[in-house]
Amino acid sequence: MTERGRGAWLLAGGFLACVAVVLAAPLVGHRSIDLGRALAEWGDPRSADAFIYFRLRLPRVLCALLVGGGLSLAGLGLQALTRNGLASEYTLGVASGGAFGAVVVLRLGWTVSFLGLPATALGALAGAGLVAVLVLGWAGRGRFDASSLLLAGVTIGMIASAGILFVQYLADATQSHLMVRWLMGGLDVVGYGGLSGILPFLLAGGLLVGLHAAELNQLLQGDELAEARGVAVARVRGAVLAGVALLTGAAVSVAGPIGFVGLIVPHTVRLAAGLDHRRTVPLVVLWGGAFLAVCDTAARSVWAAEIPVGVLTALLGGPFFLWVLGSRRRRVRPL
Repeated sequence: MTERGRGAWLLAGGFLACVAVVLAAPLVGHRSIDLGRALAEWGDPRSADAFIYFRLRLPRVLCALLVGGGLSLAGLGLQALTRNGLASEYTLGVASGGAFGAVVVLRLGWTVSFLGLPATALGALAGAGLVAVLVLGWAGRGRFDASSLLLAGVTIGMIASAGILFVQYLADATQSHLMVRWLMGGLDVVGYGGLSGILPFLLAGGLLVGLHAAELNQLLQGDELAEARGVAVARVRGAVLAGVALLTGAAVSVAGPIGFVGLIVPHTVRLAAGLDHRRTVPLVVLWGGAFLAVCDTAARSVWAAEIPVGVLTALLGGPFFLWVLGSRRRRVRPL
């Protein structure tokens, strides 16, 4: 089967996987839910099944779809820009900046909300935005160098991590516990308000990356060749970097730093569907969302006590990262 044929099957499979997750994942948990009863009693305030399905579990699954798709697309875009298959959505330091903003808000005890987003999410979005501006400003200085961009992102991330430790040192026991819990990454406190708050940022970031899919194909061959073929390299790179920052910042603002999603999903999709970003962009969004939703369902239902989904993705992503690192020595094709 050709790569285009596999891509079509994977696209249909990803859509069906997302639909299946939306219908089935809210039924799974320490209390089993009957789907027919939940649908029949929708809107009845006395129905426990309807309340658990529609008010507690369904928004969590929908958030997992959005966050997983956003992180996967951010990872794909950054890997294409840097031509480095080990780059992920957290390489730019945006996630660390968001985490720093969140812990500062927790330390100060702010309780304001805006656009359905709580104070912690607003702080994370502000921190991620600040780091994104710094990184984009760095990338816009002189000729683009992928290695320098990655090193700048890692350095900014280390500075933000040091700031997080300092804020935790100043916090009391209760605040420190909340910070540690948030830094593990999770979807347990997200409602419909949080979904509506991050949706504009995810849509804007997704469009900035997705609309430049064809140009990303050219950038894989090198800047000089892309420019010779009429690609405005600086403009495309700036737009995609801004999209990556928006996607990562929005995801971190509601879910915390959930790692390795942007590494696992893009690599798996490229192995199955090839390197053409016109095919892989929608595929990573669908399969990334389904992947994180399944991980979150397992994290809250397999063990007696719920574990943060960020812990589970790290346990899966660590060995995957080592496998990718080893396979790079034997791979001929880029990425």
